[in-house]
Amino acid sequence: MDTRGREAPGAALRSAAENLLQELQEHFQALTATLNLRMEEMGSRIEDLQKNVNDLMVQAGIEDSIKEQMT
Repeated sequence: MDTRGREAPGAALRSAAENLLQELQEHFQALTATLNLRMEEMGSRIEDLQKNVNDLMVQAGIEDSIKEQMT
């Protein structure tokens, strides 16, 4: 019995599955990179916001009263 006919569809299916997995991996890596970049940007924005809030608290003269409440 000739099994070459059976191997070809199996090989084609395997090749298609490998290509699909490779594409998924590439998309996942791109998504991961994008999310990491956005998280870094968000972290920078939060740090800037915290600094601005602290500056406003100093200007308003309420920083010392908050420190006193915490101790």
